[in-house]
Amino acid sequence: MSAINEMTGGEAIARLLRAHRIGPMFGMGGFQLLPFYDAARRLGLTHSLINDERCGVFAADAYAKITGRVGVVDATLGPGATNLVTGLVEALNAGTPLVAIVGNSHRLHSWKNMTQESRQIEILRPAVKELIKVEMIDRLPELVIRAFQVATTGRPGPVVLDIPEDICHANYPFDPDELDIPQPYQRIPNLRARPDRSSVNEATQLLKNSKRPLILAGGGVHLSDAAQTLQSFAETFSIPVAHTMTGKGAISCSSPLNAGLFGRYDRIANQFIEKSDCLFVVGCKLGEIATKRFTLPPKNIPVIHLEVVAEEIGRTLQPTVALWGDAKEGIKDLASVMQSDAEQQKEGRISYIKEVSKRMNDWRASVNERLTSDEIPINMARLMHELNNELPEDAILVADGGFAAHWGGLLYDTKRAGRGFLPDRGFASIGYGLPGAIGGALAKSGPVVAITGDGGFNMTLGELETAKRMELEFVIIVVNNAASGYVKALQHLMYGEGAYQSSDLEETNYAKAAEALGCKGIRVEDPNEISKAISIGLRHKGCPTIIDLVVTRDPAKMLPGVDNRAATIKKGDRVA
Repeated sequence: MSAINEMTGGEAIARLLRAHRIGPMFGMGGFQLLPFYDAARRLGLTHSLINDERCGVFAADAYAKITGRVGVVDATLGPGATNLVTGLVEALNAGTPLVAIVGNSHRLHSWKNMTQESRQIEILRPAVKELIKVEMIDRLPELVIRAFQVATTGRPGPVVLDIPEDICHANYPFDPDELDIPQPYQRIPNLRARPDRSSVNEATQLLKNSKRPLILAGGGVHLSDAAQTLQSFAETFSIPVAHTMTGKGAISCSSPLNAGLFGRYDRIANQFIEKSDCLFVVGCKLGEIATKRFTLPPKNIPVIHLEVVAEEIGRTLQPTVALWGDAKEGIKDLASVMQSDAEQQKEGRISYIKEVSKRMNDWRASVNERLTSDEIPINMARLMHELNNELPEDAILVADGGFAAHWGGLLYDTKRAGRGFLPDRGFASIGYGLPGAIGGALAKSGPVVAITGDGGFNMTLGELETAKRMELEFVIIVVNNAASGYVKALQHLMYGEGAYQSSDLEETNYAKAAEALGCKGIRVEDPNEISKAISIGLRHKGCPTIIDLVVTRDPAKMLPGVDNRAATIKKGDRVA
């Protein structure tokens, strides 16, 4: 090879990213990755400075969740690397395809007290699906391609490419054909696998003989791009669908087959789980929240579990039938076997489907007073009601951890099958709302609205500068209760009125804070002004709109119990 082809390791990485047709990247540079940054500039890759690396991962995570494409983030060694951990664990637990490029110290001087040096590989390794340390510059093409392959196959997840300073800065005569050929591992799902035929036949017999089957859909439905397939399956065989928070949109919430959220918070789904004679679990890990701390489902009900990760099957309950494979392919295989007597199955479930629809309508009527409440300070149920009225079917609602996800999961209605609701339930960290909106806006899929608490917004307020600099347009609704509301509500339930410790925040006008950072700010204290504020925000151009929504300060009303149920709290228990 001629030396004329020599380039830095950093440029080789940038060219390989281009070959994977990546979208936006987020990062905060340091000396170790400067050749990569310079190459990204010359090659015209879309890279944006983030103010906190954790927010960079969150933004890349949201972009990847919505588009199915690989999210990309970078960080310098030491504090840059360790700041990635929370976002990487979110991606790992949620199955988000990410590639994180992390600089490391020059190997000639490693472990000689280099500035910012740490045992970052040991810190990052448990937070990712795979960590790849590049030890030889000539292996860069192979290992970058490997990172994208691991991130997009099986259950997707984050991969760290650890790049020593000397690898990034060194020159090597790379073969251009290795760097510039378009690569196949650009998005999920990739390399689909199908369940074995005997298990499919066993599962179909359970479903065909069932009078009250129920589908429990998790976020794996979206990872498999299976929402339309699942909705068609449910409609063909008249099987209702309940969902987790990440599984919302597995079927349109307006469908008569929608049984809503199940688990810790639910509308009607838990009742139908308890009375079901066959549960079909699709892409759901059946964790603590989905099972009401492992009290659902009852042990006597047959369970079919379709899951792409074999190790997740049987982790919390042993299914009657295990279907190891891709959600979409598994559903299609079941449908092909069940199709012969589809009309007979539908006929046998007419009264069952009517019961689901009636129960859902009755539930909506029972909570209408809260949904349309004129309470001041504002009731969160009213906010969700206005969002349901104002947002179009192609909107994305990003929900921060804590209350935003709980209220959104329970009350927000997606208007079509697909990922229209985006909570960070992999790690349930607060602070996701604003960077999640940044990633959502860059996905270009439709209007983006995010809900975050004042506590979560305080963590990430500086990223308004990022969004303003990028001229992004989205709406952030800050649920302003001047508290770490989830904690305060739990303290109220467990210890009584007035027994609050380290859960109150300073009263802050976030609309004014937003204006100071060059964004549009709207403060809303009257529930009848919510609709107008959302409408203004959706139309505003050139920068984000922040709606400072003053909600109840009463911790007894902070949990999303809009149907007025009283939770029985035992010492050490959790409400959500």
